[in-house]
Amino acid sequence: MSTGVTVTSMSTYAILGCGSVGHLVAEELVEQGKDLLIIDQDEGRVEALRDQDLDARTADIREAEVAEEVATMDVVLIMSSDVESNKEAVRNIREQSGDAFVVVRASDPVAGDELEALGADVVINPSDVIADFALRSLESGELEHKASKLEEVLGTSESRLAIVTHNNPDPDSIASAAALQAIAEHVGVEADIIYVGEVGHQENRAFVNLLGIDLLDWVDVDPADYDTFAIVDHEQAAGDTFEFDVDILVDHYEPEDEHDAEFVDVRPNMSSTSTIMTKYIQEFDMTVAEEVATALLYGIRAETLDFKRDTSPADLTAAAYLYPFANHDTLEQVESPSMSPETLDVLAEAITNREVQGSHLVSNAGFLTDREALAQAAQHLLNLEGITTTAVFGIADDNIYLAARSKDIRLNIGRVLQDAFGEMGEAVGHSTQASADIPLGIFTGIEVNEDNRTTLLQLTEEAVKTKLFDAMGVEGSESTNGS
Repeated sequence: MSTGVTVTSMSTYAILGCGSVGHLVAEELVEQGKDLLIIDQDEGRVEALRDQDLDARTADIREAEVAEEVATMDVVLIMSSDVESNKEAVRNIREQSGDAFVVVRASDPVAGDELEALGADVVINPSDVIADFALRSLESGELEHKASKLEEVLGTSESRLAIVTHNNPDPDSIASAAALQAIAEHVGVEADIIYVGEVGHQENRAFVNLLGIDLLDWVDVDPADYDTFAIVDHEQAAGDTFEFDVDILVDHYEPEDEHDAEFVDVRPNMSSTSTIMTKYIQEFDMTVAEEVATALLYGIRAETLDFKRDTSPADLTAAAYLYPFANHDTLEQVESPSMSPETLDVLAEAITNREVQGSHLVSNAGFLTDREALAQAAQHLLNLEGITTTAVFGIADDNIYLAARSKDIRLNIGRVLQDAFGEMGEAVGHSTQASADIPLGIFTGIEVNEDNRTTLLQLTEEAVKTKLFDAMGVEGSESTNGS
């Protein structure tokens, strides 16, 4: 049985100065059931407010008696257009030693600073509010326009869409591709995700396998099967080449090369391409699948180092949107893959042989049985205090394999390896992770055989380290090692 009791807010509010801005605030507070008192010196305005059943009275907000009356209230909003009157009202309220939370209207930043100095808790500049609203409206309208354009370009596909990640893709690139694939399917277009190179690092393979993301190797596909091509999270990759015309480009880095694409969305103000794709998921009003939400959330976290590097408000709001849809048990499994005995051996060897110059660490892990262990070793060494960039190399199959990681925003580790080893082997990568494959005998010209592999490793170790440190821009830094 209903008791008929109406629950209202326990907080008490006062508005001092109730012009057009104050009136809008008053209407919203009343709509929310707030206990509200309005004070204004214009008798006609007060009478009109009373006709609307509002509790209003006539007084000059600069009067000490007004401050005394409202100082005990929970919230006081000083909304007059007269900044000098607002200053006097704030000054009087604070002299009453009340605990009211004071929100006050300013006319410009200088007045805002003065009001804060007088004790205002929040200062509102209407011009700033209007500008912020205009920018948000612009962003919303632009996104709506771009989503319409993306749907239009996707609709031109008569066979299949190829979504190409960067070489040796990382989580941000894979997640962005998965999101674009979901959007394509949402508008009735079939799409495949295609990668070049390999999905390295045990964590990345766990990411793909646990989420069930289907990836096709470029060497196994026929480009003629596709009439539309998209590249996602591509511009900071090193060693990428295109064998097709790009129709769709989405990235959070400005392109260095010209692409005559029909659809381009590049947003350097966002820290991950996964953030951009999340915005499109929202704009298309899609029901985001658990695996796609989990992939995008992980892509944002990986690219921002779990929100500790270059994180923008857009990244945070995208992550907040994805959070309830993601599978957090899967995320935990992806972020904490089991370490094999081979990986542990490589990590131990890399720790022992590390050489540090400045904040850059390079290490020789010796002979390898599992070259994928290099990536995990490079990632673990990045956690050492003071280290921003790591590179770990070793020998397998008569080649030097190298894995590198960086959290230094001034450094693109993919391009570092390209500069150091691109002409003598294969170097591919991205701004935060990269790998290289160099023939073992390249430094000496000596043919490799079972008898001289150890000698060659010793001969090439110093050359590899020197080229790496030079490419990283390290000059004359004091070095340390673990031996």
